[in-house]
Amino acid sequence: MIVSHIILKNWRNFQSVDVELGNRVFLVGPNASGKSNFLDVFRFLRDIAKPGGGLQKAISDRGGISKIRCLAARANPDVEMEVSLTEAAAKETLWKYAIGIKQEVRGYRNPYLAYERVWIGDKLILDRPDHDDEKDKLRLTQAHLEQISLNQPFREIAKFFDSVQYMHLIPQLIRYPIAFSGPTIPGDPYGQNFLERVAKTNTKTRQARLRKIEAALFIAVPQLKHLTDIKDESGIPHLEVVYEHWRPKGARQREDQFSDGTLRLIGLLWALLDGDSLLLLEEPELSLNAGIVSKLPALMYRLQQPKKPRQRRQVIISTHSTDLLSDKGIGGEEVLLLSPSAEGTDVTIASSVNEIQDLLKGGLSIADAVLPRTVPKNVHQMELFK
Repeated sequence: MIVSHIILKNWRNFQSVDVELGNRVFLVGPNASGKSNFLDVFRFLRDIAKPGGGLQKAISDRGGISKIRCLAARANPDVEMEVSLTEAAAKETLWKYAIGIKQEVRGYRNPYLAYERVWIGDKLILDRPDHDDEKDKLRLTQAHLEQISLNQPFREIAKFFDSVQYMHLIPQLIRYPIAFSGPTIPGDPYGQNFLERVAKTNTKTRQARLRKIEAALFIAVPQLKHLTDIKDESGIPHLEVVYEHWRPKGARQREDQFSDGTLRLIGLLWALLDGDSLLLLEEPELSLNAGIVSKLPALMYRLQQPKKPRQRRQVIISTHSTDLLSDKGIGGEEVLLLSPSAEGTDVTIASSVNEIQDLLKGGLSIADAVLPRTVPKNVHQMELFK
């Protein structure tokens, strides 16, 4: 399944959002416009649905409702979100989930549900608050989405949200995981346990993925000849590559000797191959050569075309990269343009802007047609900074 439509009210930077989403979505906007906060909508729903999570924890992990409510919220300060889910290759809505969150005006000022609704197709199957909620207001501190005993009629939604993956890999965490002691962030979005995840994948799947990644690295990384996973004498997993060298068997290196770009590319390719759930990528172009970045959209597209259409995964990417967005295969309907204002950030599908559409029809790329709109108006004054 994919998220085909999203509506937001008073979520972080966004006072109001109502947009369609496709199999591949590029988030484009200036710094602090809310690209990461848009991605966090899906992480928030995941955190509600996952075991050990829940509504209260998802909110408290983000600093409380005051931290997630849009600063432009006034008369109606409730935080609201609604997502529609469809099959990747179809247009009919299978499920729709909506949630509104309030805060107590007195006392402990705890967050609670203003409403929670679920539709299967066009049929409303859950509408809270219900009679039981009216008798016991404490029930509204939990979503049915998080409760196994209550979400059985729409557990498919809970499983979908729980499977959402977010990746913003930090190479240093892969090289030196022991140096960064302490509990890992749930979901391991920054890659501290990346090598363990690779090692725990069943042998057949792991080897098939590594062969595909090796083929890409053979093209992208000079002299690289072979990629494999190994374990050292202590049983700790590693990645190892062989580089062509004057020695007959080449030179071997482990991940602590890989470049940042090589590690990020391996992590990116693994994430794209790892399942069919919604994947959130934050600035995948970091540390990568411009030539490689320019090929990422086509690579993502090919990996989104599995033999079974139902397994096609949705990818939502935040980016600032001219090289990535220069791919002529990116359509204006795949790009969300984020534009900050005093009343919050506006989100617009690029192809709905007449001027952008004309530029794209004239043969320009998204980079040429959209990125100039993300440049701060007074950026030229930075050169005068003392």
